[in-house]
Amino acid sequence: NTTGAHLKKYAKRALVAGQKIAEKNGRNLALFIQDFKSASPKTRIRLIGHSLGSQVILSTIEHLAKRKQNNGIIESVYFFGASIASDVPSSKKYEKLLDKTIKRKIVNYYCPTDEVLKWANKEKFVKGPLGLNGAIGKTIPKYHQKLVYSQNHRFASYVAVLESFP
Repeated sequence: NTTGAHLKKYAKRALVAGQKIAEKNGRNLALFIQDFKSASPKTRIRLIGHSLGSQVILSTIEHLAKRKQNNGIIESVYFFGASIASDVPSSKKYEKLLDKTIKRKIVNYYCPTDEVLKWANKEKFVKGPLGLNGAIGKTIPKYHQKLVYSQNHRFASYVAVLESFP
């Protein structure tokens, strides 16, 4: 239940609930992707996640990586204003999962002026959001990041500053 997410006194509770929902939906998305690829093996799958949608993608990858037949099942991943930790693309925990599940590339669009991610970082709700200052540490070769200056945290603001859409 994320009721009251716009109110400061409920923000932490709403975020934690949202993160749990995102993780559970990652499992559901992984099952859908496996079923879809069985029915349409030549279709290339690209995942795009904004804010907590990045957590859905990360959870999806964790679930897909459990099965060897899912190696390279995702063509590419695009993060916009990602609210996952900035060490995910370089962490030992995710390095192999990302590398084997994603075939071509991971692109992170980050914005150091994103007010929502700045606030989440300051309040320590999200440890160094990936969407705020990009990745820290040595990342896998498939990982790329692009600095953008969106007007605000909304997905439409991120898309508005792109030269082309992935």
